[in-house]
Amino acid sequence: MPTIRANDLDIGYDIVGAGPPIVMLHGATSLGREDFAAQVPLFSRAFLLHLPDARGHGRTRWDARDGFRYDWLVDDLVAFTDALGLRTFHLLGFSMGAMTALQFASLHPARVRTLVAIGITTQREPRRSVLRGLLQPAKIEAEDPAWAMRLSRRHDDGQGQGGWRRLLPAIAADVASQPLMSPADLHRIDAPTMIVCGDRDPFVPVDHAWGISRQIPGGRLFVAPECGHEVTVKRPGLFNEALTGFYRATETEAARRAQLAPNDPVAPITPKGDPS
Repeated sequence: MPTIRANDLDIGYDIVGAGPPIVMLHGATSLGREDFAAQVPLFSRAFLLHLPDARGHGRTRWDARDGFRYDWLVDDLVAFTDALGLRTFHLLGFSMGAMTALQFASLHPARVRTLVAIGITTQREPRRSVLRGLLQPAKIEAEDPAWAMRLSRRHDDGQGQGGWRRLLPAIAADVASQPLMSPADLHRIDAPTMIVCGDRDPFVPVDHAWGISRQIPGGRLFVAPECGHEVTVKRPGLFNEALTGFYRATETEAARRAQLAPNDPVAPITPKGDPS
């Protein structure tokens, strides 16, 4: 379980497989090895998967008392990939990670070979209202102690005991005030893109996901039937099939984009704890 110094953080991450690089970004309060547990065994056969812990999550220590902003996550991704020497890569994100992925792809389109964004809307509602009701530590501990235990298991070792209690309301507060992506922002994304949502996602109405896919040149939409927010977990077989088809269909274009990348290579830093 290596860590690497990037953007004044020691970012913890998992790395699995061999092949073209994919960076996989988890959702709020979670971890990549949980959100993508059903994808890692399959896609590590053909790709080198990088699963970083977002700041304040897992092993990437950050005290949410010092703030939490989604645009900082984009800066973290830039620094993380630079530190590893990844000039271009496939990018996949779920929920909070999907927003980071969309913003990164808009700001740095030439660095993205393909983009997959799962369970995200660029509109304020209903995401703000759902999170405001969901991310309440006292309520979680009183009404859902099993989830409270999972949050402690995920984050206490890296963040200190109870760190998640500060993180959750900080995430909800940022979602309520963060600048929204515009159609012009989305239009700058020129990599092959698949937008994914469940047809019963309380955070993301299907028409929101459809709107994002229509505003990204070459964007496409996959809607998982009879599924809520966690498409990768709740409908893994169907999602893996759709993702496999997407990567096969875009393989030639992804290879072309890798070769046309900016020719200012980044020198990788040796990660701490890297077995190599």
